[in-house]
Amino acid sequence: MSDSISVGVITVSDRAAAGEYEDHGGPALCKACDEYGWKVEAEAVIPDDLKKIQTTIRAFSAQGCGLVLTTGGTGVDIRDVTPEAIRGIMRVEIPGFGESIRIQSLGITPNAILSRSLAAIVDRSLVIALPGKPTGAVECLGFVKGAIPHSVKLALGVPTSC
Repeated sequence: MSDSISVGVITVSDRAAAGEYEDHGGPALCKACDEYGWKVEAEAVIPDDLKKIQTTIRAFSAQGCGLVLTTGGTGVDIRDVTPEAIRGIMRVEIPGFGESIRIQSLGITPNAILSRSLAAIVDRSLVIALPGKPTGAVECLGFVKGAIPHSVKLALGVPTSC
């Protein structure tokens, strides 16, 4: 397996999915992935709907995306269901990702304590739920990017030295 990572990016937003405003989070993550040398293979803008989130994550995994990034739906609003959607289909949660995101984000904003960002293995993909704000999504991805290549290999079943 080469070091290139196939990525799926999912924006979870009722308003962006309805065309009420332009999605900026997905494109920001795509740009960051490009800068890291990762190839975005699939993109979607979907509403805050538990089943739609699950279906899209599974579809991207089936398409071969070893990494699926979601942006949006990680707060505490009544429509924020991204973590619940992921937990409903995951094989295993990886708490260190969310913990790292929250700890490092607290140095930037006190509202980071409200974040429910997480990472998990779903099917054959590492799935990371990131904040909806574009700058926050990219910053949080940067906080955990060092652990992503190894985690993706594990999700894909690639033998590693660990």
